[in-house]
Amino acid sequence: MTNEQLKKLEDDLWDAANSLRAYGGIKASDYAVPVLGLIFLRFADNKYSHVEAEILQEYEKYKGTRMERALDKIALEKCGFYLPENARYDYLLNLPGDKKAAEAIKEAMVAIESYQDAKFQGVLPKDAFFDIEKKKDDILPQLLKAFSDIPKDASGDVFGKIYEYFLGNFALSEGQKGGEFFTPTSVVRFIVEVIEPYSGKIYDPACGSGGMFVQSAKFVKEANHDLNDIYVCGQEYMGETVRLAKMNLLVNNLRGEITETNSYESDPYNSKGKFDYVMANPPFNVKTVKEATVKNDPRFTAYGLPTNKGKKDDKITDANYLWVSLFASSLNDKGRAGFVMANSASDARNSEYEIRKNIVDSGIVDCMVTMPSNMFYTVTLPATIWFFDKGKVNTDRKNKILFLDGRNVYRQMDRAHREWTEEQVQNLSAVVRLYRGETDRYLELISHYIKEAQAALTAIPERVEKYKGTLDNTLAALKSYYQQSKDKYKPEQLKKLKVAGLPEQLQTLQLKEGLELPNLQPLQTLIASAKDNASQLQFAAELKTVLAAFKELQSELNKEKESMLELWEQADSLLKIKSDKGWNDLELNKIDKALDKKQQKLKIALEQAIYWLDNMTWLHESFPEAKYVDVTGLCKAASRKEYVEEQDYSLNAGRYVGITFENETVSAEEFKMTLSDNYEMFKTLSEKARDLEEQIHFNIGGLL
Repeated sequence: MTNEQLKKLEDDLWDAANSLRAYGGIKASDYAVPVLGLIFLRFADNKYSHVEAEILQEYEKYKGTRMERALDKIALEKCGFYLPENARYDYLLNLPGDKKAAEAIKEAMVAIESYQDAKFQGVLPKDAFFDIEKKKDDILPQLLKAFSDIPKDASGDVFGKIYEYFLGNFALSEGQKGGEFFTPTSVVRFIVEVIEPYSGKIYDPACGSGGMFVQSAKFVKEANHDLNDIYVCGQEYMGETVRLAKMNLLVNNLRGEITETNSYESDPYNSKGKFDYVMANPPFNVKTVKEATVKNDPRFTAYGLPTNKGKKDDKITDANYLWVSLFASSLNDKGRAGFVMANSASDARNSEYEIRKNIVDSGIVDCMVTMPSNMFYTVTLPATIWFFDKGKVNTDRKNKILFLDGRNVYRQMDRAHREWTEEQVQNLSAVVRLYRGETDRYLELISHYIKEAQAALTAIPERVEKYKGTLDNTLAALKSYYQQSKDKYKPEQLKKLKVAGLPEQLQTLQLKEGLELPNLQPLQTLIASAKDNASQLQFAAELKTVLAAFKELQSELNKEKESMLELWEQADSLLKIKSDKGWNDLELNKIDKALDKKQQKLKIALEQAIYWLDNMTWLHESFPEAKYVDVTGLCKAASRKEYVEEQDYSLNAGRYVGITFENETVSAEEFKMTLSDNYEMFKTLSEKARDLEEQIHFNIGGLL
């Protein structure tokens, strides 16, 4: 299934589900879990069908012998679950007339769980379907039918993407409430790209619906590692969200466990120093945690405790640094962590300052990334992603911290929400990799962009030819129609034609001949050798020249299209004889739509090629030698002297990277000098304004 086919399927399924929700008057918060449960049923049936023959073969092979095994045991081993007949999707889709859908779905969920081990008991939704059926008894059958459109050969990856798509849309529709269980995919994707959880134990003590784990699984598969090499451990306070997370693990074939617990109070995995990776998006600025709950817990006290000094109440000032300490203390000696935190934590004072100082001095802070605003459904202000690396102390980065300002890197999803595209995630990750000295991975990324650009480029000449061909054919067809019909016109119509000058235009109008298509051979030659930085820069420069030539060609064709449409509209009004089949026989009907279609196809092909060039250019302009350098307005590898002595342990990227104004970059020091100069000028002008004001009052007073 291609990305375009998957996107259409996701959109169609969401539209079907959402329209039924509106039709039944059901809130998204009451609808999300049962709908995701139906997606799981479809996934389970697909997966089971793929291995059913193998399961039955194994069963029949030893049936009646001492080695005979129960069918459900074989199914659990080969598939992960067993589906009795009443849990099969076709059975639910074609229920007997006297059987209610809600009851049948509940029975299917109970049947599936009855063969699972304890940690997956009570995961699947059951009673929520009765609430939907009470609203409208035809909604569940229609939903079952809608999800039957998922192809039977759809893989687990397809289901994972559909599940994630629905989670994201439910979060969007629910706003604050939905955002509690869903971290935007692009944010998670970036965290995964930086900490690289290839193998080992992954921990998320605020796991929501398990999105961090799902992206980890995708990363492992894309890197051609074995998914069995990772084991995930999650903690989540909300019971319903725990069930979503457990379903997510099942859908994505992930080994692990999710525990319903309050992470401030409970440590079910004995987490201190245990995990290879920690990933999280915890709740920000919680002020209700009691000091007594955490003061004797080494998970929270290793770097200090954020206490209310001098105050009588037993409340932690702010839980942000409880989470920071928990993430740091949960890592083993080589562990990496990536987590989202409120911007305010980067510069927090008082006891938080002491904790931050201790963490920075321990040498584990690797990278700080400031995010754009409006990336989350629950907060509009920018947040920061912190990265820890306990193995960093054994590298040449041990006394450095990378500060990366990503506030100006985003795609606007709608008026209120932003995201990082996949390429923006990769580009920001490339900055981190260059900082780590991984030049080969930077060059691999540029090579990928070159291949994508080349693939997009190959479609352009054909679309130019088809666009030009439609213009030529239209003109030829109009001339032919006039020649066929000129003896059929009545005197009044002939008069109108001559007044409009149509016959003369048809005779004199000539479209440009011999299109000069850019020469693509130099690019074809370069692509095979574009592995090193110099060749890649040369390719990008040549591609820029070629695309500029195609843009000029596109502009000329668009001008010819406008002239042709003007002529065709006149012909449609004056030249066409009413009820004459010859007009349709020459395919002169709806020429405007045909030309719009050809114009749009060429536009899309050009935009795709330009998109890949833009991504190359973004990296090339910042790192022309394929080596890490500080880039004003984007990144700064700060030394210990800078982040300790000069900035007093601030972890705010804006203090280090400088600011960009209208394509000009200035350092923080230059900005301060400019601001100081402008302020002095402002004071001088203000004094002059006061003098003028007094003079005006004096003069008017004299006149009166």
